[in-house]
This record gives sequence, structure tokens and C-alpha cells, in this order.
Amino acid sequence: MASEHDASPLVGVLALQGDFLEHEAALHAHGVRTRQVRTAADLRALDGVVLPGGESTAMLTLLDVEGLWAPLGATLASGVPVFATCAGLILLAETVENPAQRSYALLPVTVVRNGYGRQLHSGTFALRSDVLPPGTTGTFIRAPRITAVGSGVDVLARRGDDPVLVQKGPLLAACFHPELQHEPHPVVARFCGMVREHLAAAAPRH
Repeated sequence: MASEHDASPLVGVLALQGDFLEHEAALHAHGVRTRQVRTAADLRALDGVVLPGGESTAMLTLLDVEGLWAPLGATLASGVPVFATCAGLILLAETVENPAQRSYALLPVTVVRNGYGRQLHSGTFALRSDVLPPGTTGTFIRAPRITAVGSGVDVLARRGDDPVLVQKGPLLAACFHPELQHEPHPVVARFCGMVREHLAAAAPRH
């Protein structure tokens, strides 16, 4: 792994479309190196993967054009930590509605695209959580809505009664955009902690 020669983890950020630059900046603020993923070769030796916000249907098209659909799917299923926001959550979800579309189906949740309405209904909202600091907020932009949560999925935060931050094993997914908030966000910090723990567990013992 590249990280065996560097103390900081290396996270690949899918960079076909969407706010991948903002994700990179958020990860850099937590001392994590990044690599933009545009080809299958970019998936080599990563300690984690980010699926950014954007437009999920455009991402699906570009994944096919670049021959990335299957290689990315193999990496997402490999056990490395994955952080998915907004459109990235849609790509991970087991079931997608409004309309139905294909996905990697690795995270057992049902999501409704644009489930909180379009731009008019976007904004920053308070989150209810037992694991995030009091006062944590999330920025929602044409956000998907989680309408069902399957077995083994932990709900880490809610907006009202709706789950908006969920985790199953190494998969962490948010309906909102922590990477867009000005201060380092505790959700990004959580993911970076997952990456460091994974890297430490994989390190050779002497």
C-alpha cells in the first residue's frame, strides 16, 4: 500500500462529477491525503474511498464511460472504509426510488431521490444524535431521503425523525453535505478515524 511509506492515510475521492474538490479539502483539514479517482488504476492502494455529492444519474453514466463501474464496486465491497454523501448514498443504497435506478446495493437502506424537495427546500438543519457533538448541523441540497433501514445498519443521526446518517461496518453514508460546512465537521472526523483504524489494523506487526 502507498500508505506503508507515509504516516497519513490515502483516500480515493471519486472525481467524475460533483463536489469532489470540497471533499478533498475537508479530508486534508483532517490530515488525510487524497487521490482523485477517474480510472481503475486510481483505485490501487487506497485506505478509503469517498463517493461525493453531485448527480447520481450523471455519475452512473460516467462510471460506464470510464469503465469504472465494476472496479469501483469491487473496491467498495473490499472492506475499506467508504464515506458516501448525497448522490454517493444513492449509489450505495440497496433500493433507489423516484425513479428507481441501479446502484451498488451494498448498504441495506431505501432512499428516495430528492426526498426533501428541490433547491427551494435546501438548507442547514439541526441533527439529533447520540454520537455527534451537541449542536451539530447538516447541509441538505436536493437531498435523498432514507425511508427504510435494513438489518445491521446503525442510525447515527436524524433530521426530525428521519435517519440522515447511517453506518454498516465500514460503510458510512449521509443524506447531507458535511464537506460543505466551513468548520471541520465531526462526520468527516469520524470517517477519518475509521480510515486510520483500518490502516492500523492492516499494518504488519513486528
